[in-house]
Amino acid sequence: MIHLPRLVIVLATCATVHLAASLSVTAEDWPQFLGDARNGTSPEVGLIDSIDAQSPPVAWRVPGGVGMSAIAVSGNYAITTWNADNQQWLVALDAKTGNTIWKTPIGSRYTNSMGDGPRATPAIIAGQVFAYSGSGELLAAELKTGKLQWKSNPVRESKAKPSEYGMSSSPLVVDGRVIIYSGSGAGTIRAYEAGSGNLAWSAGSGNAGYSSPTLLTINESKQLVCFTASGVSGVDPTNGKEFWNYRFKTPYDCNTATPITIDGGVFISAGENHGCVLLDIERNNGEYQIKERWSSLEPKSVMRNEWQTSVLVGDYLYGFDNVGSAGPITHLSCILAKTGEPVWSETRFGKANLTLADGKLWITTMKGELVLAQATPAGYQELGRRRLFGKTRQSLSIANGHGYIRDDREVICLKLSKD
Repeated sequence: MIHLPRLVIVLATCATVHLAASLSVTAEDWPQFLGDARNGTSPEVGLIDSIDAQSPPVAWRVPGGVGMSAIAVSGNYAITTWNADNQQWLVALDAKTGNTIWKTPIGSRYTNSMGDGPRATPAIIAGQVFAYSGSGELLAAELKTGKLQWKSNPVRESKAKPSEYGMSSSPLVVDGRVIIYSGSGAGTIRAYEAGSGNLAWSAGSGNAGYSSPTLLTINESKQLVCFTASGVSGVDPTNGKEFWNYRFKTPYDCNTATPITIDGGVFISAGENHGCVLLDIERNNGEYQIKERWSSLEPKSVMRNEWQTSVLVGDYLYGFDNVGSAGPITHLSCILAKTGEPVWSETRFGKANLTLADGKLWITTMKGELVLAQATPAGYQELGRRRLFGKTRQSLSIANGHGYIRDDREVICLKLSKD
């Protein structure tokens, strides 16, 4: 798909969005966590082919705040969240200049031993912005003004214990409902009416974990695929009915990466030396059955995504394999997606995150570098790197020929298009 003409990509993406009844945005936007399709992939083409001391140029950089939220981009708005002045803030910047358009408080300052500030990335749809604070406040604001429309506290409402490392579920909007994880004995997955903030339904049980819901096609039907602390499940987005579930318990509840679809199956992965599995979800006589097409678990696993979601390119999956329990050793690896067979590994690459665009991996390292690599099974082919920001765990948000990234001090916009 990466090499199709731009018009074909736009039309295909818009059709997918319409069928999913998810986000009504142009293909060039990056309106939520991991992009429009929530798979870390941008349809952008015509981007630079290398990085050096002058490229990519910095379009703007502005002061920001402390937090782990990535940047959602829609039209002229680049939106994120951070800690500042004893508050958590939802902040809208001008995507072209970096000037602040508005700021809306979303909760008291959030602190945590694993890093301060809100975790979840906002979602932008139909003139609204939805944000989830590190402490568990969910809110909707008007896109143009930042005016608060409604606010709730799913963690308190479900009588849940907040996640040890902060509430990290980036809101997903499907058919006019906002879905997040709260964690509780019952009602871990919760859907709120986008217009009113009223609870529409709840489902599941147990702790929230640190992943985010996604919308995938399973057996020709659209399902919420929800990776919480205890495992992954398929849920009806209209009423919260659980179709199937698969236990995948990771130490410290650290199921963090977002599920993706591979050849009709569901791929999940976790760090803490846990590993990964590709599940086939079959339906017979109205009942769902789960089969492991392949699994690769524990210390010799081929892919242990700590907090990074892998990206799929044709038959190959690219991602970060973290060794040990939150250890410092991280490999950048390529595997055959349908079988789990290792293809290549750039060992000891270091902790980083990635986005796929224009046939290339756009990698943001915790050292503050932007690294460009060819997405190819032929081996690791680096196309350059440049130190551009501070320590960050965020992946690059790519929209309208630009890349957006933030650390704990600044928000940076990079010009990625060749034009």
